[in-house]
Amino acid sequence: MAAAPDTTTESVFDRCKPIDVDTHITEPPDVWTSRISKKWGDKVPHIQQRDGRDLWCIGDQMIGGPGFTTAAGFDGSYPESRMGYADSPPSSYDAKERLKYMDEEGIWAAVLYPNVGGFGSGGFLKLEEPELMLECVRAYNDFLVEWCSEDADRLVPVAAMPFWSVEESVKEVYRAAEMGHKSILACSDPAAFGEPRLAHAHWDPFWSAVQETGLPISFHIGAGDLSDIVSDPCELGPRAAFSRVSSTIFMQNMSSIADLIFGGVCHRFPDLDLVSVESGVGWLPAFLEAADWQWSNGQVTKDHPEYDLLPSEYFRRQIYACFWFENEALRSTIDLVADNLCWETDFPHPTCMHPGPVNGLAQHPRDYVNRVMGDLDETKVEKVLHSNAAKLYGLD
Repeated sequence: MAAAPDTTTESVFDRCKPIDVDTHITEPPDVWTSRISKKWGDKVPHIQQRDGRDLWCIGDQMIGGPGFTTAAGFDGSYPESRMGYADSPPSSYDAKERLKYMDEEGIWAAVLYPNVGGFGSGGFLKLEEPELMLECVRAYNDFLVEWCSEDADRLVPVAAMPFWSVEESVKEVYRAAEMGHKSILACSDPAAFGEPRLAHAHWDPFWSAVQETGLPISFHIGAGDLSDIVSDPCELGPRAAFSRVSSTIFMQNMSSIADLIFGGVCHRFPDLDLVSVESGVGWLPAFLEAADWQWSNGQVTKDHPEYDLLPSEYFRRQIYACFWFENEALRSTIDLVADNLCWETDFPHPTCMHPGPVNGLAQHPRDYVNRVMGDLDETKVEKVLHSNAAKLYGLD
């Protein structure tokens, strides 16, 4: 059993009313079957049991399983996993239990991201029927608002998008905002699915619609190609391959941020807040320094005389990034861009910070924050743990 967090004295964590800006929901088995037209039959995502394991299926095609993504408290590592709902913590799929877990860990609010549809909605393309794909996106968004209604002040829904259609995405942006979603999930690597890159003007109607709603846009890592985890092209073995991808996938979001800045999205939509989710932050000082140098050295404004800020200035104005495990690299990044950082746990994913046993050690979020940030300027720490996220997601 994991050791309890240290709550004997009030700490910086307790004083800051922490907002966890990246958690995931283990979707209950009836999310789509209870909401989608029966005409689609078993094409609708549904749970099958095979050899005692709960699996998400489209027809007979397996597309994942709740046990693979619900790892908090599991004393094992990929490719080992739980079997399904029966041996997963209820806090992963039940809203009441999630709130109870948050109370135990001292977390005031949590932002919710999906699993089954993918981290940028690319998973819905496996359905192959555009009408069904759209129905499934809308059904998920309906479900998530209902789930978060258990405490709408503390559970923060992020709306999935049918990114394969800009026209339908624009419609869903307005529908999601009206329903109560607090953020819009964009595909951070649309080129992986044959769509234009984020820098392309193709997306301008989408950016414009989101800017009009005042909601932030979230770019979650892993929204593109994750095949290296399974295919293991370097022949490292499953655990090493998983760890390699998990260590390097942050750079996908670096590329996305570069597209948004160098492609002029930030310039054209100055009131649009953009969030790099689960991407870590220790690499930001080096990236921003490099971007400013190359921007000036390459005289980018000769191509784009309308650009009036440096990359680091565009970033400070409207881009945010999230972290959950970093130590030394975090300190210099907080010094540089404290107004642009948010804290997360990634609960209940395999790489999350959670109170369960990991190599015999407990990882309570409170203990991590107090250890790594306890001696930093508390004004900056409060921004990172609470104020930045409260402003982004309208939680004040």
